[in-house]
Formats: sequence, C-alpha cells, structure tokens
Amino acid sequence: MKKLSHFDEQGAARMVDVSAKAITSREAAAGARVTMKASTLKLILDRKLSKGDVLGVARIAGIMAAKKTPDLIPLCHPLNLSSVEISFEPDRGASCIHVTATVRLAGRTGVEMEALTAAAVAGLTVYDMCKAVDKEITISDIRLLKKSGGKSGAFARK
Repeated sequence: MKKLSHFDEQGAARMVDVSAKAITSREAAAGARVTMKASTLKLILDRKLSKGDVLGVARIAGIMAAKKTPDLIPLCHPLNLSSVEISFEPDRGASCIHVTATVRLAGRTGVEMEALTAAAVAGLTVYDMCKAVDKEITISDIRLLKKSGGKSGAFARK
C-alpha cells in the first residue's frame, strides 16, 4: 500500500527531500471549468466588460499563480519553471470556458501543483472580473489532466 510522502515516521508534516532525485524533464497539465450565464460568456468573448480583456488578465493571473505556488501550498518546493501556458476554450453550448494550464521544467520534482494552482487562479480571475454582471459563476472540475516525467511516470486522465 502506498503511503503519503509528506509525513515522516512520526506523522509530522515534512517537505519531501528531492536532493537525490535525478533532474528530468517534467510537464503537467491541469484544467478547470468556469460556468456562467450565456450573456456573460458573450460579454467576455466580445471583450465588452468594463474591466477589460478577461481572458488576457486571467492568463497572466494563472502564470503568476504557477510561479507563486510554493507561497500558497506549504510543502511545495520552490521551482525554476521553464514554461507556463494558459489556454481557454469557450463552449457556447454549455455556457462555460474550459481552462487548461500547462507547466514545464527540468527538475527533481513534478509540477502538478503549479498547473492545478494556475488553472484554479485563472478561473477565479474570470469570476473576479465578471462578478459585477454574474454572481452565479461556478468554478468546478479543477483536476490534473496529464503529467510526465519523474519516478511515478506518465499519467493521462481518460
């Protein structure tokens, strides 16, 4: 049975020691879904909200969030990220935007938490910029989509 890596033998929280791990290429992609009124999605896509370019600001917020992950998640390692990409796929039929955050580096530990944090914060930024016109926006389905590199190998959500 696998054990949780962030606890020592006495059950105390700890930062995992990755100093003996090999430096390898690592990548993770995470997603989130931001559901809103159809009229709100139209305002976003037409760039008609008074706060400006919602997706442009959310992209920058997601990138910044990936870089700040160790400041937010206590046991995450500070990492020298090589790349952070945030993409948005509007779905008019479902009245939502699918957010994807992809993070890459060459390092000793993975970037799943950075990708998850980036996707979540990009979704929160959409909410923040649109709350004046739609307080019922929902951010959901924050999840790891895929990862590669490291000892645990590749993962791809089905």
